Amino acid sequence: MNAATLMIQGTTSDAGKSTLVTALCRIYHRRGIAVAPFKPQNMALNSAVTADGGEIGRAQAVQAQAAGLAPHTDMNPVLLKPNSDTGSQVIIHGRAISSMEAEQYHDYKKVAMEAVLTSHRRLAARHQRIVVEGAGSPAEINLRDGDIANMGFAEAVDCPVILVADIDKGGVFAHLVGTLALLSPSERARVRGFVINRFRGDLALLESGLDWLARETGKPVLGVLPYLHGFHLEAEDAIDARQTVVDQAALRVVVPVLPRISNHTDFDPLRLHPRVDLRFVPPDAPIPPADLIILPGSKSVRADLDWLRRQGWDRAIERHLRYGGKLLGICGGLQMLGARIDDSAGIESSPGGSAGLGLLPLSTELRPEKQLRRREGRLTLGAEPIAGYEIHAGVSSGPALDRPLVRFGADSDGAISDDGQIAATYLHGLFDRPEACDALLRWAGLEAPASPDYIALREAEIDRLADTAEAALDLERIERILAAGH
Repeated sequence: MNAATLMIQGTTSDAGKSTLVTALCRIYHRRGIAVAPFKPQNMALNSAVTADGGEIGRAQAVQAQAAGLAPHTDMNPVLLKPNSDTGSQVIIHGRAISSMEAEQYHDYKKVAMEAVLTSHRRLAARHQRIVVEGAGSPAEINLRDGDIANMGFAEAVDCPVILVADIDKGGVFAHLVGTLALLSPSERARVRGFVINRFRGDLALLESGLDWLARETGKPVLGVLPYLHGFHLEAEDAIDARQTVVDQAALRVVVPVLPRISNHTDFDPLRLHPRVDLRFVPPDAPIPPADLIILPGSKSVRADLDWLRRQGWDRAIERHLRYGGKLLGICGGLQMLGARIDDSAGIESSPGGSAGLGLLPLSTELRPEKQLRRREGRLTLGAEPIAGYEIHAGVSSGPALDRPLVRFGADSDGAISDDGQIAATYLHGLFDRPEACDALLRWAGLEAPASPDYIALREAEIDRLADTAEAALDLERIERILAAGH
């Protein structure tokens, strides 16, 4: 095969790039076209483990699902996971190679571009279509030199671009025209049309603006996607704090928003659960009463643990436990619950060690080689089936692990305290399956949880998105753009 490539770029972050790529992947998949998603460079702390044992952005894993594929490292060859305000862990073809400051990475981009083009060639050999997601905006002037995420990639593979903008935030025409104005002539020519996302109201009232935009730019509007109320698609990075309406007997769950919180998509099944009142607690906010506190994953566990102490969360957790509340640690949260975290090699920050919260008898050593694996097993609470994935640099040891939370055949994971009040696991995605979610919520104190099937819900939402996009987009014109560009 020699795939036709179409790139979706946005005027801003959260303009709708991930959404539009997901929709097109499902539309093409339903039409029997072999399609694959692709994001040259992603910066996100939400990631997934692939079928080939690597790590990619979570959004690309969802797009793979939309395309009917298992996620693969070629779908996101460069992943940057920020571990400070100026530096990131650099992951190439699914494997962490180094941590770099921004200036170092800028010099490394030529090497990263080779990885990007290699992955694109491999996908192009196996599929008929590749739908590419850009990053941020192509008009970020300070990032244009050596760009591999937006127009730098589009120019390298000579593919057409569709520019998407979010009308719900306002200023959509300024976003589109302003973005075009900041591109080079060849890049402007590469933009073949616009998609406007999240429109509410009467489309007839927008028509005069669409006509003006087409006259002003000489480029067509290829569709206006309506605002989908209650729509859920796993976030690429930003936390979705919207809440489902819950009943009065809901289980109260709180999660601290750590500075480097990772894989917060773990909590989407709880956020969407009609009997769970999930609250993300931001910095300096009062800690509400809760039945369950969950310490989430973290890209910088020791630094985030220091932050948690400065916020007074350590005292709040002790008080919560004294009053009989339950406590769950996931990945980095598991490491925080132990006696000590050692990072002598400086994997996540400067070399050193930190005292943990001392709530479970275990300790963790951070090591260069990440644990990356997809796993299936059973909870020890009642042998309920559970599936998920591990992404962590730490190796934990200690007597707490003799009483695990999960068993994988002869292997096991996590811990449950002797009094049953504290649990911990390295497994992400532990709430996705309804049987496992039910068991964990019963452990936390919720009677008859009746958890929704989150995996089926995610599939239904992808179909809902594709149905909406199919009705709103000028797919025939997009096909002509693809044919001309190819």
